[in-house]
Amino acid sequence: MTNSTQVSYFVLSAYFDTGDLKYLFFTITLLFYIVIISVNLLLIVVICANTSLHEPMYMFLCSLFVNELFGSTALFPSLLLHILSDIHTLSAPFCLLQVFCVYIYGGVEFTNLAIMSYDRYVAICYPLQYNTHMTSAKVTLLIVVIWLPPVFGVFVTICLTASLQLCGNIINQVYCDNYSIIKLACSDTTANNIYELVAASVIVCAPLSVILYTYMRILHVCFCGSKQTRQKAVSTCTPHLTSLMNFSFGSFFVILQSRFDMSSVPNMVQIFLSLYFFTCQPLLNPVIYGLKTSKIRITCKSVLLHPVEKNHPTAEKRKK
Repeated sequence: MTNSTQVSYFVLSAYFDTGDLKYLFFTITLLFYIVIISVNLLLIVVICANTSLHEPMYMFLCSLFVNELFGSTALFPSLLLHILSDIHTLSAPFCLLQVFCVYIYGGVEFTNLAIMSYDRYVAICYPLQYNTHMTSAKVTLLIVVIWLPPVFGVFVTICLTASLQLCGNIINQVYCDNYSIIKLACSDTTANNIYELVAASVIVCAPLSVILYTYMRILHVCFCGSKQTRQKAVSTCTPHLTSLMNFSFGSFFVILQSRFDMSSVPNMVQIFLSLYFFTCQPLLNPVIYGLKTSKIRITCKSVLLHPVEKNHPTAEKRKK
């Protein structure tokens, strides 16, 4: 039995030799990462730089995009390095750091989506009292609620995991996973299992309760309200529901892979299921909110096209 502090590194065994194709996989993965960074950073800058977008909904969107950057950065640099490398190991501290960041990403994402559903509920069910309900102080408090509980909960998880005695160091994943580390333990994991169960219940049940309640109220208002109310509800809730469903699929894949024996599944399928959670969500959210939200779409167009129009010959003639 070796103490976890004596395990200096973990081996990520899900990687396999791809020969010269590794350069193709590296290029594709790098492009994904560049696109994720670019689109999310663009929308963060657009929202922060334009005072017309300093409204509760856009503040929550900005928090969501920051989390997409956080989650993808926790995975992609390590993933890119391992694609090119023949040795797929991570030091124990970095492995725990990756678990910390990955779990925060998942917790913040779900909580953020729950807060956004509450914001849509207030906007649709109480449109005249929206500004009274969603004050700057309340928005700030809700953003703290989005980030602080997941960070604290995951910090306790990492502390419990770091104290375990491990009998191995092989993780059958392309990134470090807390449950995979716990399975390597040869000491008592009762405290870890109880805390994981309680923490997962709180992190899942609290946001899920908010989402179910708010959408039940929104549906009630839509059925009882006018056609204009239904149209407003559909236009504002469609991007959120799309993002929520995509997040649910990604979470299901992660749970499926970590809790069940996937040895009979081809390696490429396993890797796809592992990465779906960290690629599709950070790519989908900027696209659906950038395209479906008219204010963001118009502002992005003006930001991207303004330099071109400024230097265009016709623009100079108009000035003269």
